[in-house]
Amino acid sequence: MARASSVTLRNGLQAWPWYLLALIVVLLDQYTKWLATAYLDYGRPLEVFSWFNLTLQHNTGAAFSFLSNAGGWQRWFFTAVAVIISTGLIVWLYMARRGHWLLALALGLILGGAIGNLWDRVALGYVVDFISVHYGGWYFPAFNIADSAITVGAGCMLLDGFIHREESDD
Repeated sequence: MARASSVTLRNGLQAWPWYLLALIVVLLDQYTKWLATAYLDYGRPLEVFSWFNLTLQHNTGAAFSFLSNAGGWQRWFFTAVAVIISTGLIVWLYMARRGHWLLALALGLILGGAIGNLWDRVALGYVVDFISVHYGGWYFPAFNIADSAITVGAGCMLLDGFIHREESDD
C-alpha cells in the first residue's frame, strides 16, 4: 500500500511543471486579451502583415462562433463544459505516466487554453479574440492565445498517440 502511495505522490509532483505551463498560458492569454481590448477598436482590423491582422472580436459561442446567436444560455453551457474538461485535464495530468512528456505538454497547453477562455466567459460573457489570419478574400475565424495553445496541445496529443501506440495495444 505504501508503494502505491509513493507512486501517486511522485506522479503528482511530476505534474507541477505542467500545471505551471498551464498557468503561464492563462497569464499570457489574459495579458494579450487585455492589450487587445485596451488598444484595438472593436471590429476594426490593424494590419500587421498582408495576411495577418489584429482585430478585436467578442465571441459568445464556441469554436468558429458555434451557437454565438443562441440567446445567452450557451454562456453557461460552455462554462460548464470548460469546467468539466478542465477538471478532467487536471486529473489526467496528475495521473499521467512518467516519461510521457509530450502528453503532459499537450495536457498543460490544453488546460491553460481552456482556463483562459473559461475566465473570459465567466468574467465577460464572451471570449476575446483578436488574431486574424487571411489570404485573398478568405478569412480564418479570429482566435486568441488560448485557442492557439489548445490547437498546439491537440496536435501534441495526436503525435503522442502515434508515438506510444504500441503501449496502448497491450
